[in-house]
Amino acid sequence: MNTKINFAGIEMKNPVTVASGTFGYGREYSQFFDLSKLGAVITKGTSLKPRSGNKPPRVCETSSGMLNSIGLQNPGVEFFAKYDLPFLRKYDTAIIVNACGSTIDEYVELCKILNTLDIDGVELNLSCPNVKAGCMAFGNTYEGVKQVTSEVRKVLDKPLIVKLTPNVTDIASIAKAVEDAGADGVSLINTLLGMKIDIDKKKPILANNTGGLSGPAIKPVAVRMVYQVAQAVNIPILGMGGIVNGEDAIEFMLAGANAISIGAGNFIDPYTSINTIDGIEKYMKKYNIKDVNEIVGKVEMN
Repeated sequence: MNTKINFAGIEMKNPVTVASGTFGYGREYSQFFDLSKLGAVITKGTSLKPRSGNKPPRVCETSSGMLNSIGLQNPGVEFFAKYDLPFLRKYDTAIIVNACGSTIDEYVELCKILNTLDIDGVELNLSCPNVKAGCMAFGNTYEGVKQVTSEVRKVLDKPLIVKLTPNVTDIASIAKAVEDAGADGVSLINTLLGMKIDIDKKKPILANNTGGLSGPAIKPVAVRMVYQVAQAVNIPILGMGGIVNGEDAIEFMLAGANAISIGAGNFIDPYTSINTIDGIEKYMKKYNIKDVNEIVGKVEMN
């Protein structure tokens, strides 16, 4: 069986990655398994300068999911390059840096730096619903997505993947903006905007009032959006949203995802990504599939 894929110019030994913001920079999870088993590691959102993030409480559990309002807390690209990248490079896996910013200039300056680093690709975060300035504004319109993607494309030679917000009315048109701007791939979905209220205090539980909903609760929405985007663009798709096992991963791939990413599932069980890789291989054996790429987009609609 062949489980290798080429995603947007990035060679991966299997189609399983870990979603930005759920895996840190890999150190914690390396205590549980060899990171080399993953197709790729997508880092926590990394910005030009350090960010302190939102005030707590920043996380709460919901039915079949969780809300987070971290606010892209991270130590900045200089720290990443000096401390985290050398650690990740010890492993035989692709490294994709999730890049975030509040202005086009920030995105451009950050990607100029990332272009000089020993990484395999960049995932441009235009979709985080927790940052009041920047990400949501860029990610909500065709023009905004195309503008920032185009400017980054001018300075980035490495594979460029753009991560989309689901909090829009037409996800396919947003994905088309990514393709039109010259990106190599698209990833979706990021979290859905949600809220949870403490009925005794009569106040939202999160200090930021709203946050991003992730976990199994959002999977049907994510699968639908991946299918819609697959009909609209010719660039590869990284699918995510509630994947916790091999069956979930296969569902996304049948809908049109070329690769998949494990997010909230990492918090449930640190071995979720490894178990998902095993689950994909079991499915391939069950149906005598020789190449994992043969699964992509093979859903037969009613």
